[in-house]
Amino acid sequence: MSSRWRCSSIICALTLYPQFSSADLHSSVTNEPLRKREELTKQHFPILQYRRIPGRNSCLSKRVKMGVRSVCCILLISLLKSSSAHNDFFTSIGHMTDLLYTEKDLVTSLKDYIKAEESKLEQVKQWAEKLDALTATATQDPEGFLGHPVNAFKLMKRLNTEWGEVEDLVLKDMSDGFISNLTIQRQYFPNDEDQTGAAKALLRLQDTYQLDTQTISSGDLPGVTTGLPFKSTMTVEDCFELGKTAYSDADYYHTELWMSQALKQLDEGEESSVEIVTVLDYLSYSVYQQGELEIALDHTKRLLSTVGKGEYLPEKRKYEQLCRGQGVRMSPRRQRRLLCRYYNSNRHPFYIIGPVKQEDEWDRPRIIRYHDIITEKEMEKVKELAKPRLRRATISNPITGVLETAQYRISKRRATVHDPQTGKLTTAQYRVSKSAWLAAYEHPVVDRINQRIEDITGLDVKTAEELQVANYGVGGQYEPHFDFGRKDEPDAFKELGTGNRIATWLFYMSDVAAGGATVFTEVGAAVKPMKGTAVFWYNLFPSGEGDYSTRHAACPVLLGNKWVSNKWIHERGQEFRRPCGLTEAD
Repeated sequence: MSSRWRCSSIICALTLYPQFSSADLHSSVTNEPLRKREELTKQHFPILQYRRIPGRNSCLSKRVKMGVRSVCCILLISLLKSSSAHNDFFTSIGHMTDLLYTEKDLVTSLKDYIKAEESKLEQVKQWAEKLDALTATATQDPEGFLGHPVNAFKLMKRLNTEWGEVEDLVLKDMSDGFISNLTIQRQYFPNDEDQTGAAKALLRLQDTYQLDTQTISSGDLPGVTTGLPFKSTMTVEDCFELGKTAYSDADYYHTELWMSQALKQLDEGEESSVEIVTVLDYLSYSVYQQGELEIALDHTKRLLSTVGKGEYLPEKRKYEQLCRGQGVRMSPRRQRRLLCRYYNSNRHPFYIIGPVKQEDEWDRPRIIRYHDIITEKEMEKVKELAKPRLRRATISNPITGVLETAQYRISKRRATVHDPQTGKLTTAQYRVSKSAWLAAYEHPVVDRINQRIEDITGLDVKTAEELQVANYGVGGQYEPHFDFGRKDEPDAFKELGTGNRIATWLFYMSDVAAGGATVFTEVGAAVKPMKGTAVFWYNLFPSGEGDYSTRHAACPVLLGNKWVSNKWIHERGQEFRRPCGLTEAD
């Protein structure tokens, strides 16, 4: 909230309610627990407790309504202020104590929800048991049973009325209270910065007091006596998160310590969602970075032997199978839903006269191919413009948001790149190709292609990235990746200032004799290169959440030469062209 908006709100409140001091108002827009805010509202806004009294002047009612609107406005501004403020919870135990009470309230609310669900299920169960006994008796002699007029009447009544009530009961959502409470309380939750700050605090305590990881993990800190009710131990996930925090700061010393502790607890049989190969990957690399080559080699050998036992995630194998044409076969029913059509782009004047050929390649996520969408002359001009400036492909650094050249190493899941500015290791995907970027002002052909993409998709390309042209060499590939920035990459595309990548448009500018398909590893789709065509898909749901089923890869070129160009379209400018939805999957 800007200072001008905040000051205007305070002046408005003080004008309406002179008994309400600026100090009181300031306290109302801080991150106080909800119960304090309710007390403050009752104390300074008794108008909210107003009930219409018969016989009172209607003018009073109007003034009250206006007052209520003003109060609601002020409270809304207060909520916006509190949601945007950040308290750095990890820096103060005093602040964190409020979080305990918040969590306690949420647990109580969750228990109430469970009781409500159990009560609903008990009612449904009793109804089912009663009807089970009744229908068992009735079906022994249906005609004799219905020969009794009361039974006939009650059957009509049950089917016409009572089953509708059961349906309403089953469909009744008992979670509204809990979800509302959680939504209100979430504004007071700590964020990623708080979690990272708390993790670094643990590492600082470890160094200062020379504590080993086992001591911290077991909760046996100096001064903690046995039998204390608040003694807490750390799980494999906790140790792994500490190691990842250190790793993100290139602190390989602490990475090794905490990944070793996570590995130790896994070896002792602790169940965990963290895979041993993931821990070994971090551990081997952090040890290698410290120059302990023999130990790093031992960890790597164990990692490889573990992979050999089949514990490795099958994405790479799935990717390779899809590249070989051994992908998922759609059911005939799903295939029948994939259609070809002439498309006029929502009655766009140009495409009413000459509609484009549109083909459904896949249904979930929806992948569309456009045929004869770029001419031979246009493709040759794009290649001509791109060839002099082709250089090793770049990727977006998920931490800094800066596009940088990928320097690759072999890794379990993804390659890694070094940020040329900080020297830190960051996650990346393998990419073996050369690319160039073309701006619209450089040539009318590029401008015309951009306009065509906007006309067909209905999305604003002014905030899109420049047209990227890529040429894949011998074995050229781009291993599985997402085009959009995930939640663990908060600064992805930050330097662009245009939001996340909402959609991808991909031109195929050459035929490939063998290989080179675009495959979607999560769903098993494979799209073959066809010169003069383009494919399009959305990376984000209308809600702005990422569609993880769009994870895709470019298969190695087995025979031939592969030219593609793509346009990454961003969120900014699409607010009214593709309105957001109310649910995550909308």
